[in-house]
Amino acid sequence: MCVCVSKRISRASLAWAAAVLAPVLAGAQSAAEPAYVSPWRTPWTYQGERGSDHWSELDPQYAACKGAEQSPIDIRHPVKADLPVLRFEYRGAVVDYVINNGHTIRVNYGAPGSGDFLIVGDKRYQLTQFHFHHPSEERVGGKAYEMVVHLMHQSEDGEVAGLAVFVTAGRANPAVQRIWDRMPSAEGQRRAIGLTVNPADFLPRRAGYYGYSGSQTAPPCNEGVKWFVLKTPIELSARQIAAFAELYPDDVRPPQPLNGRVVTESR
Repeated sequence: MCVCVSKRISRASLAWAAAVLAPVLAGAQSAAEPAYVSPWRTPWTYQGERGSDHWSELDPQYAACKGAEQSPIDIRHPVKADLPVLRFEYRGAVVDYVINNGHTIRVNYGAPGSGDFLIVGDKRYQLTQFHFHHPSEERVGGKAYEMVVHLMHQSEDGEVAGLAVFVTAGRANPAVQRIWDRMPSAEGQRRAIGLTVNPADFLPRRAGYYGYSGSQTAPPCNEGVKWFVLKTPIELSARQIAAFAELYPDDVRPPQPLNGRVVTESR
């Protein structure tokens, strides 16, 4: 009899302890989650008083936004040249978060030393993040595509390389859908449990491209970015394009003056 009572007390005690400790443990776990922090010190927009025409006035850190080598551009009359072949060493990795930073959907990618690279000639650029724009920021002969994916890279010496991949409506892209399924509907980040992404799924089969020297396309607009704009687009379904456009119908900086820059085109 005493043994039976002891067991019942033990089970009740365990149940009580679980009920009491559950919120404590949950709080400790959520406290361990890194909080979302906006990447911009000073808020900005694409239109209006804080729009792209005024970025350089909003913050001294944004002074480069009025520079002479800004992006994006309208690609017209490129000069054909023997450019180095673009090579991609994208292996895929587990993604921790999908981020809505108030201007686009972004995925930070690749810890230092990981093996996802864009290789141009003998220079290697590690993939650091990718994000999306609707419609495309870059234009070709005045034409904008329905979307563009920007894959951003950095070399060991700090040089930044941007890869722009145009998007047209067609077949659904399963890799993009896995991101869309986890994207926050408001500014912030969402843990992407079980999400593995291979950036090679954002690449067309052909890697002919336009090349030019430009900048980041959002504040702080830092220049010195090597841009490689692929000529062949990839496809997303109309529903996938609409899902992004519902959040960001026009997250695009207008084309910037070339100011004498030469745009090259691979043969």
